[in-house]
Amino acid sequence: MTNKRSYINSNNALVLTGGGARAAYQVGVLSAIAKFMPRTHGVPFPIICGTSAGAINSTALACYASCFQLAVKKLEWVWKNLDPCRIYHTDPMRVSSHLIGGFLGGFQADYANKNARSLLNNAPLRQLLETVVDFSRIDTNIRRRYLSAVSVTASSYSSGDSISFFQSEDSISPWFRSKRRGEPTQLNSQHLMASAAIPLVFPSEKVKRHHLGDGSVHQLSPLSPAIHLGAEKIFIVGVDQPKEPIHALENNPHPPTTASIAGHLLDSIFSDTLQSDIERMERVNHTLSLIPDENKKNTLGLKNIESYVLNPSHNFNSIAVKYYDKLPISIRLLLRSIGISNDAESSLLSYLLFEKNYCKELINLGFNDALEQETKIRQFLDI
Repeated sequence: MTNKRSYINSNNALVLTGGGARAAYQVGVLSAIAKFMPRTHGVPFPIICGTSAGAINSTALACYASCFQLAVKKLEWVWKNLDPCRIYHTDPMRVSSHLIGGFLGGFQADYANKNARSLLNNAPLRQLLETVVDFSRIDTNIRRRYLSAVSVTASSYSSGDSISFFQSEDSISPWFRSKRRGEPTQLNSQHLMASAAIPLVFPSEKVKRHHLGDGSVHQLSPLSPAIHLGAEKIFIVGVDQPKEPIHALENNPHPPTTASIAGHLLDSIFSDTLQSDIERMERVNHTLSLIPDENKKNTLGLKNIESYVLNPSHNFNSIAVKYYDKLPISIRLLLRSIGISNDAESSLLSYLLFEKNYCKELINLGFNDALEQETKIRQFLDI
């Protein structure tokens, strides 16, 4: 019988960053890589790490690690059939009651049980995750050695730490560093809800004693979980997109709107720290290359890490505005109230547009971007 074991290289890691609806781009990249591989082969990344919406994609891959193409097809099906109402409430009654409830909650006494406040209520996302993600399969894939480890990173609003919840082989130990740590656990929908809770947009999630939010908020070292889990080669699907202004902003006499500022903050949270961490890793690699081989045993655990970064070739914001009218009227009115229209410069729309046509275009973009780099990707992954 043919062994479908995934380990092309047992130290290959996949890092999927955050970005709300933008994570559909990751599915396109993975779909292209699946085309490079035998039909029944396991996932080519024994170590899978995700943050925010990337955590959802990562966990879904881990659940079907024994057959990479099947895992990608399941992800594609979900993203290509998405509707905003499957991620957050969109009917006028629930949208308004959530906002009013959040406003009135501010007047509750300190001893009262308060609900987390946010712009949107993402309760439907929890139902979707519990329907499509079979968490019990993760342990099975680890035991059968299709998978080494999977991690989901969230940010603690209670302590300010970046917490990477990981499920792995017994040989991997927890880690503790300044403002970041790794905690072994059995992953479930709570961890994914916490990691994908975009600040202010979706409510925080309480896990044990911590109130957790989007994993990108306090994640100063996005590559750290993969390295601690044993990675020596890291394939990164990033979100550092080219600047393609929706319209000419240079002569705009008006100050930025609240939505525009929020979009800039989200862009910084999701992309800037990743670029800084990649630069830091490259500097460490360069420093190690200058050390004679006989002295490298004294480098305090430092090791050379290879990386490959695939970023989008087109701007998500420019794509998102084409599908603005696909949003339910209640959500459009809510977004317009904070300054987001079909010609606004805010990137917030590209994070919230969980609409199948928009997602399909991002999937196609990721697929084509990966195909253009097929030779380099094959070489990096030893396919």
